[in-house]
Amino acid sequence: MESTPTTQHLSEQEIVRRNKLDEIRKLGIDPYPAAEFPVNVTAKDIHENYERDKTNYKDISIAGRIMTIRVMGNASFASLQDTTGRIQLYIRRDDVCPGEDKTLYNTVFKKLIDIGDIIGVSGYVFTTQTGEISIHVTSFKILSKSLRPLPIVKVDESGTAHDVVTDPELRYRQRYVDLIINPTVKETFMKRTKMINTIREFLNDSGLLEVDTPVLQAIPGGALARPFITHHNALDVPFYLRIANELYLKRLIVGGFDGVYEFSRNFRNEGMDRTHNPEFTVLEYYVAYKDYEWMMKNCETMIEKIAMNLHEKTELTVGENVIDFSAPFKRITIFDSIKEHTGDDVSEMNEEALHAVCKKHNVPFDKTMGRGKLIDQIFGEKCEGKYIQPTFITDYPIEMSPLTKKHRSKAGLVERFELMVNGKEIANAYTELNDPIDQRERFEEQVKLMERGDDEAMFIDHDFLRALEYGMPPTAGIGIGIDRLAMLMTNNVSIQDVLFFPQMRPEKF
Repeated sequence: MESTPTTQHLSEQEIVRRNKLDEIRKLGIDPYPAAEFPVNVTAKDIHENYERDKTNYKDISIAGRIMTIRVMGNASFASLQDTTGRIQLYIRRDDVCPGEDKTLYNTVFKKLIDIGDIIGVSGYVFTTQTGEISIHVTSFKILSKSLRPLPIVKVDESGTAHDVVTDPELRYRQRYVDLIINPTVKETFMKRTKMINTIREFLNDSGLLEVDTPVLQAIPGGALARPFITHHNALDVPFYLRIANELYLKRLIVGGFDGVYEFSRNFRNEGMDRTHNPEFTVLEYYVAYKDYEWMMKNCETMIEKIAMNLHEKTELTVGENVIDFSAPFKRITIFDSIKEHTGDDVSEMNEEALHAVCKKHNVPFDKTMGRGKLIDQIFGEKCEGKYIQPTFITDYPIEMSPLTKKHRSKAGLVERFELMVNGKEIANAYTELNDPIDQRERFEEQVKLMERGDDEAMFIDHDFLRALEYGMPPTAGIGIGIDRLAMLMTNNVSIQDVLFFPQMRPEKF
């Protein structure tokens, strides 16, 4: 016979809380009531406005989670945390139990309420003798009994948290607990949402149309990456989780939309580290009759606006660096960057010569890498981390960019840029390739790389080629890593800190 959780798997505190739950029910109180609780104020509203207009806070109702309790005989103090912050509660026995029956205070509040329980209270706001704005409670109601104890985090009078939980196993796996006990975490995600809303407003005001494209794709295209593979039972064919939405958005440009964008949930079956998660969000947008020079100006304008909307300034502290997001950003070609940081001019080198450069600078490589990937490897190892201030790396070799238009004046190059900030790529953009014959040849070169063992090379998308054959206007396109941009705008060093639920190894229960 299997053991029950109450006898084998619960801590002593969890057993105590379940016993309290039973006692609450025996008193005829529903610890999980379905009825609505009429909230008419928040903790933040009270703290910001009470001193200015005390007449508005004589009959208030607020709900939230109990975070501290100090029982002092016939009167007690507690702190309640709602979605906006914390506020002190003052609970006096004869106010919440005006009749002869004092059970609600003496038994329920003093003995059966725990830290972590969610309650609703009514009363009025006042200032204590120590000057703390508080709620004098006249009635309270249990809204949800917490059966697990919260990790203890001390918060001082200024709202600063001490002894916060930093264990990533707890924080990322149980984000719901992290949000409760670490006050700055909720702020990070609120800023992320504000950042996305700023982008959406910027693109909408520019006349672009927000669209949705398929997540399940017959051919994974639009990027150089290893895909996740699944199976479509009804069609009995393999499908891929999208690695990018680029080729679908360009189909819409072919169809006659002059500007489209999408916040795309992408999936890449690759490594995990502080700047990579297998599931991530990218903003991609495409604008007809524009080129990469226009896109650089558009990108830096938008990012400057994001910084101003979130922080009311463009100079932000990110880790140990102060980064200035005011436009315009610095520009340098990829070949000039490599020469600056290695002393080697690789612009005319073949694969054999590039192998020698890699060996010279201890850059790891293997024989599956073509010329473009070797150049990318050298840049990534020796240059990328040097760009702390926003910098556009421009004019990439054609081998690195199978979807990009050839440079109008520089043979062997394409019109592409990547935006580097704080040593990492934030955005990737092109003047889009709209020549269907050239595009077919580029795809065929990718197939050759795949045959050499490059598992990130692109497939040939015949339907996309067919779309190009109907004619796509000159177009500029860009992909911006929303998660990495959120890291910068919220001063977080790990991508896991800006994802509500980052991927982790499955937990064993």
